[in-house]
Amino acid sequence: MDSGKQTTVIDSPAASAAEAGLFRFLPEIQVIEILMAIFIFVTIHSLRQGRRQRLVVWPVVGMLPSLLLGIRNNMYEWITGVLDGQGGTFVFRGPWFTNLQCVVTADPRNLEHLLKVKFPNFPKGEYFRSTVCDLLGDGIFSADDETWRRQRKTASLEFHSAEFRSMTAQSLVELVHSRLLPVLAVAEAQRAPIDLQDVLLRLTFDNVCMIAFGTDPGCLRPGLPEIPFAKAFEDATEATIIRFITPTAIWKALRYFDLGSERWLRRSIAVVDEFAYEVIRTRREELSSGEQTRTARSDLLTVFTKLRDEDGTPYSDKFLRDVCVNLILAGRDTSSVALAWFFWLLNQHPEVEERILGEIRKITEERGGDEDGELVFKPEEVKRMEYLHAALSEALRLYPSVPVDHKEVVEDDVFPDGTVLKKGTKVIYAIFSMGRMESIWGKDCRDYKPERWLKDGRFMSESAYKFTAFNGGPRLCLGKDFAYYQMKFVAASILHRYHVKVMENHPVVPKMALTMYMKYGLKITLCARDGTKVVGK
Repeated sequence: MDSGKQTTVIDSPAASAAEAGLFRFLPEIQVIEILMAIFIFVTIHSLRQGRRQRLVVWPVVGMLPSLLLGIRNNMYEWITGVLDGQGGTFVFRGPWFTNLQCVVTADPRNLEHLLKVKFPNFPKGEYFRSTVCDLLGDGIFSADDETWRRQRKTASLEFHSAEFRSMTAQSLVELVHSRLLPVLAVAEAQRAPIDLQDVLLRLTFDNVCMIAFGTDPGCLRPGLPEIPFAKAFEDATEATIIRFITPTAIWKALRYFDLGSERWLRRSIAVVDEFAYEVIRTRREELSSGEQTRTARSDLLTVFTKLRDEDGTPYSDKFLRDVCVNLILAGRDTSSVALAWFFWLLNQHPEVEERILGEIRKITEERGGDEDGELVFKPEEVKRMEYLHAALSEALRLYPSVPVDHKEVVEDDVFPDGTVLKKGTKVIYAIFSMGRMESIWGKDCRDYKPERWLKDGRFMSESAYKFTAFNGGPRLCLGKDFAYYQMKFVAASILHRYHVKVMENHPVVPKMALTMYMKYGLKITLCARDGTKVVGK
């Protein structure tokens, strides 16, 4: 008998089946392990790349997750951080199945190249036009080529006419002294908080509607009534900007099925159109009946209604609507939004407010004290407010009314910084980010310092390709001079009478829109200054 150890091998059908099953699933297990390894590798690589470049590029979806995170917080600061880490220009890569691919830049050399040197090669482009067409149509903001040139030439002649300048100045005085100051006086007397951004938007909306349509919608009145046209216009601009961060196929599908933001946009535009077409119909009737001879009009609607196209045909109601809606977008939002940020910055920098008050005081004292009644600043006095001009420019540098703008490449090109541009490439120039680039404005680029605009006490303008709040090149804002006059007149009229204090703990962040609204408005209280006659008290 063998007493040594023996190994017993059990050969059963069950064991054989289990072993066969294990080997059968082994390839699937290996595939899963390989896929997991690839996923982990790609994730680590993407995150490392993101740490180096402040931008994570994921497979298939590209940079979309980073963009969505940026939108959730402050998209403009997110863009600024990426641009700063990338040397002023970067290529945004969206999901491979979308058209969210573009070059984003904040390099002044690139801006001069696309806004001036190679201007014909960088139109607004079909993508921009198709995205904003429902709201802006063929207006000057979205138009290119001959359509743009025709509108700009006519508007330029009108903006520089003596009649137009007189009309805009007179309407501004009336709105400030008959509407704005009484509304502020009531708020101050009641010690009631008021949304200054809303008040300023109402002021500039009434003002620009007078300029564009020749009609007064009456937004800025006691009680601050809600005006359907004004509310619909604001909603339409917000809904339009959503299209720029949504794949085209998706927002077009939403439009087709009338869902979500597209339903909101459609309803808002319907209200805008109802107002616009009614004013146009009334104006045509006035002109055909000869009624305008009794009251001469200088508004842009009247000017364009009298004109003919290249075939000698009167412009259509649709064209007139587009002209006026574009002007309202430009004139309403830019000045009011800039003023809101300006007053918020003053609240943080009382020393700047003191210097502005000193400048205003010096100008009023030079009048000699021989005038009675309420003080109304004269055009020549507004022009002499150099420090106020600098303070407003500094606010626009940090918080430009239009934070980003868009172009499209017609033919292959190369930016001065070496970025290659293929035909059809979308180019975004980040105006907000430019004001925060150390390479452009120095180490104190994020500081609010009006003095950077002054030399020997006189305001010194900067290159339009460094300070692009009013665009540059052939598309330089036609209303730039009036915008400054309007902002200076309004700011001086308020500051001469009141100290504006932002409510404690009031959140101030930008809202995602075509222009840079404050998301929660600007809640303030007012304190009347000694020695001034307060309207309405």
